[in-house]
Amino acid sequence: MMTPADLPDVIPVFPLPGALLLPRARLPLHLFEPRYLAMFEDVLKTPHRLIGMIQPNEMAGEGQHGLHRIGCAGRVTQFSETEDGRYMITLTGISRYRMGDEVTGFTPYRRFSVDWAGFEHDLAPSDSDPDFRRDAFMPLLSRYFEDQGLSTDWETLKEADDELLINSLSMLLNFSNDEKQALLEAPSLTTRRETLVTLLEYALRGGDGQELLQ
Repeated sequence: MMTPADLPDVIPVFPLPGALLLPRARLPLHLFEPRYLAMFEDVLKTPHRLIGMIQPNEMAGEGQHGLHRIGCAGRVTQFSETEDGRYMITLTGISRYRMGDEVTGFTPYRRFSVDWAGFEHDLAPSDSDPDFRRDAFMPLLSRYFEDQGLSTDWETLKEADDELLINSLSMLLNFSNDEKQALLEAPSLTTRRETLVTLLEYALRGGDGQELLQ
C-alpha cells in the first residue's frame, strides 16, 4: 500500500471525458495514441507507476489549462500489449489530487505538479457509509436500470460491499462529465452515495443533468 511519502510531486495526466477513476477502484483503458503510448512506457520506468486521470473542463476561462482542478491518480497494476503495439491497461485508484502548474518539457503528453493534501483518507484500505440503506437504494437503482434499458447481474450487485457498489455505479453509469466530476469530488463515500442517489432520482424525473449541478 502506498503512503503519502510515495506520492510524487509531478505526474503525467490523461484527460479523458467521461472516464472516472476513484480511490481503490479499477479502470480499464485502451491506449493507442502515440503520445499516450509514450506516457505509458515512461510511467513503467518510475517506482510509483502513476497516471493522473482528469476530466476536461469546457467552462475553463482564458489562461486556464482546460482541465478540472481535481483528478484521481491510478497505479498501473496490469497491462497487455496487442500485436499492433497498442496497450490494454488497468489503473487502480490510489488518491485524488489537486492540479498545480503545468510542467513544460519534451514529452508529447502533459505533466502537472500536483498537491495531494486533503485527500489522505484516499490511501486508507477502505471507506464506509454507515447510513447506507440498501433496502431503499436497490429499488431506486432497479427503476433507473429499467428506465434506461440497462441490464446487469443483480446477484453480483447485491453481494458487492458498499464501497465497491457505490464507486462502480459512479464510474460506469452514463452521467455527464460535470456529474462525474461531482461524484469524484465528494469528500466521503456517504456524500458520493447521496450525490449518486440525487442523480438517479433526477434522471428518473426526466432531467438531462444540465441544471442539477449548477
